[in-house]
Amino acid sequence: MKSSLLLLLLTGPAVVLAQTAPAPTVLRPGRMRAQARGGAANRPDKAPQYPGGPQALGTFFQDNVKYPEAARVKSITGNVLLNATVGPNGRLGDLKVAQSLSPECDAEALRVAALLPPWQPATRLGVPLPVAIQLPVPFGNGATLKVLK
Repeated sequence: MKSSLLLLLLTGPAVVLAQTAPAPTVLRPGRMRAQARGGAANRPDKAPQYPGGPQALGTFFQDNVKYPEAARVKSITGNVLLNATVGPNGRLGDLKVAQSLSPECDAEALRVAALLPPWQPATRLGVPLPVAIQLPVPFGNGATLKVLK
């Protein structure tokens, strides 16, 4: 009996602390749907969008990404995958490399992502909220750009 009470007293505060700060929801293609009733408090009804859509985002990268000479010499092509959070104000924050291509390309991807203008933020019941996204930054491959939500 005493050991059960002691265990409850020791683990109780940790459970309360773990529930106080929910992580942003990571959206995946085909998994977005409007919440008719209830649902998680941080699940958006509308995903974040770059102004002008994916084509405008691709154009932004074409205009701003400078293909690093070291990557060009080594014929490195592909995407640097960045993790970021689209905040309630539409600004990208917490930029981190999730999948590296080369150190030079990673640095260039982070530089260009920091230049992105504000997005239309995700909303739940009309209220903007932060949402984690994955953003591929293309290097020398000309592939179709898809933002993973």
